[in-house]
Order: sequence, then structure tokens, then C-alpha cells
Amino acid sequence: MNRTTLSLITGVTALAAVTGFAALNPPDTPGGGPVEAAAQLPVERTTLVCPTPSSSDIADTSYTSFTPVTQGASSTGKARLRPATGKPADGDGKDGSKDSEDSKDGDAQNEENTEENEENKENEKSGDGERAVEPVLEPKEPGSPATGDTSGADAPALIGTAEGKFAPGWTMQQTTEVAVGAGRGLLGITCAAPDTQFWFPGASTASGRSDYVHLTNPDDSAAVVDIELYGKDGPVASDAGEGITIPPYSSEPVLLSTLTDAPQEDLTVQVSVRSGRVGAAVQALDDKLGGDWLTASADPASDLVLPGIPKDATSVRLVVFTPGDTDADLKVQLATPTGLITPAGNATVRVKAGMTTAVDLGAITRGEAGSLVLTPASRPVPVVAALRVVRGEGDKQETAFIPATRPLERRATSADNRAKGSTLSLTAPKAAARVKVTASAGSEGGTPASKTYTIKAGSTQDIAPPVPSGLKGPYALTVERLSGGPVHGARTLEVAAGGVPAFTIQTLPDDRGTVAVPRAEQDLSVLQK
Repeated sequence: MNRTTLSLITGVTALAAVTGFAALNPPDTPGGGPVEAAAQLPVERTTLVCPTPSSSDIADTSYTSFTPVTQGASSTGKARLRPATGKPADGDGKDGSKDSEDSKDGDAQNEENTEENEENKENEKSGDGERAVEPVLEPKEPGSPATGDTSGADAPALIGTAEGKFAPGWTMQQTTEVAVGAGRGLLGITCAAPDTQFWFPGASTASGRSDYVHLTNPDDSAAVVDIELYGKDGPVASDAGEGITIPPYSSEPVLLSTLTDAPQEDLTVQVSVRSGRVGAAVQALDDKLGGDWLTASADPASDLVLPGIPKDATSVRLVVFTPGDTDADLKVQLATPTGLITPAGNATVRVKAGMTTAVDLGAITRGEAGSLVLTPASRPVPVVAALRVVRGEGDKQETAFIPATRPLERRATSADNRAKGSTLSLTAPKAAARVKVTASAGSEGGTPASKTYTIKAGSTQDIAPPVPSGLKGPYALTVERLSGGPVHGARTLEVAAGGVPAFTIQTLPDDRGTVAVPRAEQDLSVLQK
């Protein structure tokens, strides 16, 4: 045995001895008291991405930004939006800081830009200049909504960054109205943080459907993405979704029908990021049933809640998928205003491993508020799920989607609410909970209002939210869980659209506006032999 081997064995033995001693003899805390819990501190930076709103020339899109006031947040900060055009914001380097590499010819460049800006202003005044597609949205202070709008098919995807006082709980809502054509109606989405893994049960490539996965890269290096499809018979064989490159600061829509040879009525879409991170959402457009955005389901879990089914829903379709190699048997319940009930004929659903399962639940709510609750019927198996909800009859139907959503642990916000047409739906699937709902001032004026509600265990309550007095412009609703069990929520927004019950539903997962920061102290004794 050589000297190197002996040294290695000696080192490993010493490390094991130290590790064993530390496990058996944890360090004393100051004063001999218990270890203090980690502090919950406000986040200092938040990134959100909004997908390209529409390819329709007659689309009208509004944006609403809101940051709730957070105790302990910084007194300074800023929030900004920039179009995902493949270039960083003007004057920014790769890390968002001021770029000084071109300082030598900066004066000449600034002069040229100034002349160009003046020319553009003159063109805009005369009506000859190209219409700006970036919404004018400049948040001024937390607690006050900021709005912007655009129209047509040229509106780009947006990349947003909030820092300091604007970061904790920052919420952006994108709402689009399309009068006619595929996907006509109201399409709404809460702009989401970029990530590396997404599940979208409820997509389709059936006749009459045009579903696009929108991928937006907010960073200064390319992202590489894989898209996999799972139908009723398992994985859909295709190489077209592998290794899709999304350039920096850009957004790419991918038509799902180009990734499969045969139409699929019900699909689960998995978006996996090999390198980098992206924002992802599915735009589902139907020739007859309107359309909306399908956002990602909560992470695979054995217990799921899909909140906020409208009381007048005429058709509800459940789509479930289990990503593991074990079949799942699920118990299906509806949380109504009076408690949990079992839908007739749909007490359980079996989901085969790797296969997408769809169940038509019909008009399940029957005129009452409702949320779907999925729990294991036998052993727990992680699943993902979403609902396709239809309102209206005949040629006056409109569609929205409800993915399974994370519980509201502390706080969540819905940014875009109107004087009429907003319904807040809250459910407490396990234990009663007490929540506070605060309506902000409007974007152009009004006085905030708040109200406290108690949600009974196993029930769903539809709330006509408080409206600010003297309201002018859209306002935000912030829901805070004060006590009790977990709460799941969703907000439904309706607008009048020529007889079509145009609506959109956004779930309210926790805003994660604070992060646990462990308390630490310097301890030099760990260096002693």
C-alpha cells in the first residue's frame, strides 16, 4: 500500500470521526437556548416574463402591474419592462448594469440617438412614425397599480425586472380581448417567473385547436429547451421538440401540431430546460370555443386543488397525468359552499403511468361555487392536473383553464380587477381558514378597502371582492392568510363581448415575496483540533 493511499484512508477516518462527533454533540446555542428560527425577509429582486399576447390584428391588450406594500422592504428600488426583442434594454450591459465598454465613442452615439429620437417624435406627431409596441408602464410606488396597453399583432413578449421595494410580491397581469377569429374572447395570464421545468396537462392538437407553447428567455445567454408530449397512449414519438434554442432576451412560439403526426384530443406538455431558464405558457386557441392561456400545473403531488370553477360552467373537463412509472388512483371531490361532495359517476379516476387521462365532469358546479380536490384513493402517487372550463351555449361559448395550484401560505395578489366582473374564489380543503382581502386604490384614483372572511373547512366561497370608493381605473386584490389551514384561490374576470360570456381565470399561488434567511453566528471553534 503506497503513501498516497495511506494518507487518503487517514483523512477519511479523521473526517468520519469529526462528522460523528458533530452529529452526537451539536454546538450549543448562545445562552443555552433553542436555535432561533430563520427570519422571513423580503426578496430583493424579481423577474417576470409575459408571453406575446396575440397574433390577431384586432387584439387589444392591457397590462397591470402591482406590488403590495411589504413590511421590512427596501425604501428604494425600481421596476421596468422591456420587449423581448433579442437585445438588452438600452444602455444596459449583460448584467443589467450601465455598460461602459463604448465610452470612447459614447458622445457621438448619444448625439446620433438624440437626433433619431427627435425624428421619431416628429414622425409620431405627424402620424407617419411606426407605432410603439412597448406598453407605457412605469410603477411609481408599491400599493398603487400601474397600467399600460397596446393593440394589434405586433405586441412583443415582455421581460420585467423589479428591485428593492418593488420586488416582494410583484405581480403583472396581461389581459387581451379578441373580438372574432380563433381564440376569440378574453385571454388572461399572470406573468410568471422563469424556471427550468413545466407541466401543462390540458393542451391539444385536435381539429379546430391551435395550441402554442410560448418560450421566453429573460437572460443574456441562450437557453436550450426540450418539449415532450404525452397522449392517452403514452409518449408521442417526435424529435422535433428536442434541443430548441431560445436566444437571449427573446421569445419563441412553438405550434404543438408541428411536434406530432396525428391529432391528439388531450395532451400533457412537458417543458424541460437543458441550460438557462425560460418562462413558459401554452396559448390554447379554439375555432368555436374561444381560448385562453394554460399556465403550468403545480409540481407533481399526490394531493392537488384546482380552485375557482365558475358556478355557471356548462362543461368541465379534467386532464390528469402522472410522470412516474406507477399508476395513480385518485379520489375526486368537489368543494362546495357547504362542504366536500363526490360528483355522481366520478368518485375516482385511474391514471396510468406515463399516459394522459381525461374525464368529462359536465356541469359539475350546478349553480354553486366549486373547486376540485384530488387525493389518493390508495397509495400516494404524484400527478399533475388541469381543468378546461366552458361557459355559454351553442355558438356563444368561451373557454378558460384552471391548473392545479400551490396553496396560498402567506399572500397572493390579482393585479387586474374592474369595478364589475371580478369574482374571487377561495377554498380551504383541509381546515377552516381566516383571510384578509384588500382592494388597492385604482390606477387613476380611489381609496383602498379591506375585509376579513372565514372559509369553512372543505368548502369554497365565491366572494364579491371589496371595491375601492371613488375607483378610477383597474385595481389589485391582495389576499393574506391570517390563520387556519391552507387556502387555494383563483380570480375570474368577465367582460361583455357581444353575447359571448368572455372570461378568464387566474389562480393565486403564494407570491413568495419573502424568503427564509437562517440566523448565523461566527464560530471559530470548528477550526480547533
